[in-house]
Amino acid sequence: MALKYQTSFALLLLLVIMRFQGNVAAENGKLAASFIFGDSLADAGNNNYLSTLSKANVPPNGIDFKASGGNPTGRFTNGRTIGDIVGEELGQANYAVPYLAPNTTGKTILNGVNYASGGGGILNATGSLFTNRLGMDIQIDYFNITRKQINKLLGESEARDYVMKKSLFSVIVGSNDFLNNYLLPLVSTGVRVSQNPDAFVDDMINHFRIQLYRLYQLDARKFVISNVGPIGCIPYQRILNELDDEDCVDLANNLATQYNARLKDLVGELNGNLPGATFVLANVYDLVSELIVNYKKYGFTTASRGCCGIGSGGQVAGIIPCVPTSSLCSDREKHVFWDQYHPSEAANVILAKQLINGGKRFISPINLRQLMDL
Repeated sequence: MALKYQTSFALLLLLVIMRFQGNVAAENGKLAASFIFGDSLADAGNNNYLSTLSKANVPPNGIDFKASGGNPTGRFTNGRTIGDIVGEELGQANYAVPYLAPNTTGKTILNGVNYASGGGGILNATGSLFTNRLGMDIQIDYFNITRKQINKLLGESEARDYVMKKSLFSVIVGSNDFLNNYLLPLVSTGVRVSQNPDAFVDDMINHFRIQLYRLYQLDARKFVISNVGPIGCIPYQRILNELDDEDCVDLANNLATQYNARLKDLVGELNGNLPGATFVLANVYDLVSELIVNYKKYGFTTASRGCCGIGSGGQVAGIIPCVPTSSLCSDREKHVFWDQYHPSEAANVILAKQLINGGKRFISPINLRQLMDL
């Protein structure tokens, strides 16, 4: 009888241990915190707290964002950003909060913080036409403050482990350095005279290298770096240049392609030179190009016009961002683009899921699911 009870107890103990080990394994692959840097493609509301011309805190922006009941949050789309969706899919408890929001204090930051800012870029001069925005240098300055706060919350040893092993660092930046700097009509003429494309891209890459090194020095280890999408094919560029729906602006796409090739080399360099860090490259250029070219395959009806801002008004209506007076389509889920610059939530879902589970054409050397399992 005693032997029977001992055997039953031993079996029960083994089951408990196995379950505990399974939970630990699940937790190890689960995203605890998401730290997001970049521009309006990732901004979750930082620009709400700036005196800036680049804002999305008015309807109909956010009309499909369930967490706010359809109210605008400062996200430059109708619903979730790619960063929001990635966090959800990888098990993040809550969305990363905007750094500048007044409630971004205490244990809230342990879910992650979003530093992205509409109009921001790699170079400090980028986005100056908007008056205020957070460039990458400032965003990393702010993360430095957050990093010290995490030390106070968890203690230095646990904080370091938390940031290095359980946190994802997403950087979605670079488009504005072309659209709102080098390619900006009239304003950028002097820049293009003083710097040819090669020199401008060199400047971007050299600045970006320093910025990513700074994040590494602050214990960031798991990185996803987005390249620049096909900016010559976004509705803004097509409308501005009076192109047909199938045409794109070659200069803009050529600059993006040139930068992306250098960025790929930079990611390889950092993976070789920074011990313990893993940088994965999100090939957003090919991802978005795939959606634009084969939009019908993914259930969309258009990839040439944004949902918010369509209708009469010609060139001017096509350039003005999404505001309450903008015309609005009735089938938002059928549009690749929300407005003239930013993808819709429906497109963001497709893009995010490819980054999480996709193959090396779109995310390399590993996908985000594999990155979080390291």
